[in-house]
Amino acid sequence: MTKIAVVAHSLAGSALSLAAAVAEGAAKQAEDNEVRLLRVRDLRGDEELAADPGIGVLFAERVAPHPVATGEDLVWADAVILGCGVRFGGMSAAMRRFLEDAAGLWVNGGLQNKVGAAFSVASTPHGGMEQTVHDLLTAMMHFGMLIVPPGYGDEVQYHASSPYGAVAQAGGPSGLAPTEAEFEAARFLGGLVARTAARLTPA
Repeated sequence: MTKIAVVAHSLAGSALSLAAAVAEGAAKQAEDNEVRLLRVRDLRGDEELAADPGIGVLFAERVAPHPVATGEDLVWADAVILGCGVRFGGMSAAMRRFLEDAAGLWVNGGLQNKVGAAFSVASTPHGGMEQTVHDLLTAMMHFGMLIVPPGYGDEVQYHASSPYGAVAQAGGPSGLAPTEAEFEAARFLGGLVARTAARLTPA
């Protein structure tokens, strides 16, 4: 059995929708794969977000029901796939805080040699999706994780996403959703990570 944690920071559900596709791809690789789809708690707290006139309803319906990720989830997993929306060309403050709170695992090598991958969403075509994936992957490298990029290992990679990690244009004032090709690329990434982790996990 391979254990995979898909961890996303999302305010209105766009990043979590891509995370769900990643998790689906990971779960389909083997019947006994255990996949946890988790969220990173926002710095403002659930109550404040739920009361937000712009995103409160979406947060309550699409984000709040998911369990909140902890450092224990990272330790449990054989593979960790991180994702979030773009904030000024990099990962969100909440995701960075989550990783900084896991600094003890950096000190003691708790994530060393675990498989890692990343995804991101932005509401504009050139909003920094790939740069945010690089930002997340760089953090994983500091933990000593083994990075798995999708490259061009599937035909969909020539039409959507990126070779560094799954990306999608989603969210924003119009509520744009990822395309089916972007969802397919996310499922491919999840499956690739699951297969790689299975090869590296002791029987």
